Amino acid sequence: MKTLILAAGRSSIGYVREGTEFFMKRLKAAAGVELVYVKAGSSEESSERLLQASEGCLRIAVDERGECWTTREWERRVRDWQLHSEKRVAFLIGAADGHTENLRQNCRHVLSLSRMTMQHGLALVVLLEQIYRVHTLLSGSPYHRG
Repeated sequence: MKTLILAAGRSSIGYVREGTEFFMKRLKAAAGVELVYVKAGSSEESSERLLQASEGCLRIAVDERGECWTTREWERRVRDWQLHSEKRVAFLIGAADGHTENLRQNCRHVLSLSRMTMQHGLALVVLLEQIYRVHTLLSGSPYHRG
């Protein structure tokens, strides 16, 4: 199963760039994870670009209005997706204005990384860390104990 992360706009914040690079290096070695940036714009423009780029994928919108999964729940979902031969899963991160209702309705899941609102670049780093953590659980690596 391939994981596609689609983010509207590239962050210029240093810790976001560093965190993204850190986890993408680890994920490229551990799993088929690809990070693609789409051009940011209004909520409507960004959401349309994210939907187009994720065509044919099991879509998951990263949005503060979504469900909060534990890491173990996330692991169980990934195992289920693998069992049911999902080929591509796409996580969609919007720009500063968030996602449209249309985008959320066109996703199988809407996932909240926290009950708090966070800057979208920070959400990307948190998402990458959790994807890495789930992959270590699936492979039996001790990272998840840290």
